Amino acid sequence: MLRRLAAGSYDILLNGTLIGGAVRNISAGGDLRGWRGELRGDRPPEQRPLPFTKVEHRFGTLEAIAAWLGGAEITDNG
Repeated sequence: MLRRLAAGSYDILLNGTLIGGAVRNISAGGDLRGWRGELRGDRPPEQRPLPFTKVEHRFGTLEAIAAWLGGAEITDNG
């Protein structure tokens, strides 16, 4: 699940546990430069939950992150 925190910021939850975040990348001029999914903490590869193969992954859209997470639901906080 992707749970919205604020504009351009989401928690990534796996089975109800916070494992990372999704953050919008904005240029200095205010242009959207894509999104990144970040795993919380610097875990060794064998301790990273799938689909994380590294600590940070880059995407073009929030929907691409949701798809990568296996079709994760995008919800508002609350």
